[in-house]
Amino acid sequence: MNVSFSEQELAFQREVRHFFETEYPQDILEKMRRGVEMQREDFVRGQKALYRQGWAGVNWPVEYGGTGWTATQKYIFYNEMARARTPMIIPFGLNMVGPVIYTYGNDEQKKRFLPDILSSEVWWCQGYSEPSAGSDLASLKTRADRDGDEYVVNGTKTWTTLAQLSDWMFFLARTNTDVARRQEGISFLLVNMKSPGITVTPIYTIDGDPEVNQVFFDNVRIPVANRIGEEGKGWSYAKMLLTHERTNIADVARSKVRLAGLKKQLDGGAALANTQGFKRKLAQTEIELLALEYTELRTLASVSVGQAPGPESSILKIKGTEMQQAIDTLYLELAGYHALPSVREQFHADFDGERIGSDNNAFSALRYFNFRKASIYGGSNEIQKNIIAKAVLGV
Repeated sequence: MNVSFSEQELAFQREVRHFFETEYPQDILEKMRRGVEMQREDFVRGQKALYRQGWAGVNWPVEYGGTGWTATQKYIFYNEMARARTPMIIPFGLNMVGPVIYTYGNDEQKKRFLPDILSSEVWWCQGYSEPSAGSDLASLKTRADRDGDEYVVNGTKTWTTLAQLSDWMFFLARTNTDVARRQEGISFLLVNMKSPGITVTPIYTIDGDPEVNQVFFDNVRIPVANRIGEEGKGWSYAKMLLTHERTNIADVARSKVRLAGLKKQLDGGAALANTQGFKRKLAQTEIELLALEYTELRTLASVSVGQAPGPESSILKIKGTEMQQAIDTLYLELAGYHALPSVREQFHADFDGERIGSDNNAFSALRYFNFRKASIYGGSNEIQKNIIAKAVLGV
């Protein structure tokens, strides 16, 4: 996309690029380039580098340590992050629970939680989905029964990303069953993952990684002081959080970099690249990604003036994940039979990005299968279409 920047914005772009080239931990970028699996310490070091630079709270209000950037500056920053191929910012603290706490939390909660979230001292996970409540989240069964100054929590959360590494969880639990609508009587709670009664069981994905987990609550006691906002109003807070999550899921900047990398590999003479069918799919993907980028810019403009992302975040979520999966498919098609998955340990040692070639394409298949989840997490794309129909089209 041809975007014209002012001299000040170009100076900002140079500053951001210089930071990633010289001050951001270069060993982390090398790991990313080679496709080496990131550990928790790598993510934390990267995010702490952003924090020291004052760039951790990209969308946070200035009063809580945010950047105060314009929509254009955010656009530049995310594109430079993608260009540098940094690890993603783990969203659960900075992009999800942080905004809920500074919007709905009391002063004591803000003072207690926000500094450690901003500095990435504390690792968070999200407890929304349950075995019988995925996209239909309002049907959740986890109970939090009041007992004096505490809640006693029983239930199960599932598909909890990185729960095995997390210090704290934010989650939804039913605090009242005598309600007219399922969305009522749900509260937004915070819990220390070392609390007695919490058990984390891994769920292994196709590449052998315990990326997601099932979390069991057995009479877990949580102080009432760990409830954000009013009792029974958690659904409203969760909806605001989900708009932030869905906006981030789009990840347009990284899709642009991946697509550019794919096009660069086409110059190597891959046979499939010269077919009209493949060229047509590549062109269609690039056009749709460009249109999505304009939509993302409009959303960034809204957030930059203090608004939470609106229903348009559902559009970003749908198209953003469709673009990610379309690009995965293009890589897989170019790799051909070389993309047959192998054991992770067999290719991670020498892997060097998403290059087309017999030694490196197992990653293309593993990524393809793993990211089938993208159109499901954060609220399935079918649910997002219902939201758009109701909130945008008024159907």
